[in-house]
Amino acid sequence: MEKTGGYIKRARDLEVYKRAYAVSLDVHGATLAFPKIEQYALADQLRRSSKGICANLAEGFAKQTHSKFEFARFISMALGSCSEVETWVSYAFDLGYITQAQRDEWLQCYANIHGMLVKLREKLK
Repeated sequence: MEKTGGYIKRARDLEVYKRAYAVSLDVHGATLAFPKIEQYALADQLRRSSKGICANLAEGFAKQTHSKFEFARFISMALGSCSEVETWVSYAFDLGYITQAQRDEWLQCYANIHGMLVKLREKLK
């Protein structure tokens, strides 16, 4: 982990970022196998929201030197993306595009990520 003076230097060094990034790669790969009709609908929404967690963390982290409030705002957006992913995962399962094991694994990962984001936002208060 790259730190300067005891502080994390980049968003990608945050544990929550690492976890969100790893599961977003898994989501991305799995959605490539969704039916063609879903590639610009459900699959795209699932990919975007899963990647949005990391994107919001990265943008907010970069702005925190100017405002911790701004970082907290981006963490809130990441929380929104996390909740959105959970909704799309449920749709993907109910439509038969992913297995129950895959759904359970992803929902557990995103529940953990959600909790980590909440704790990170609370630390900024």
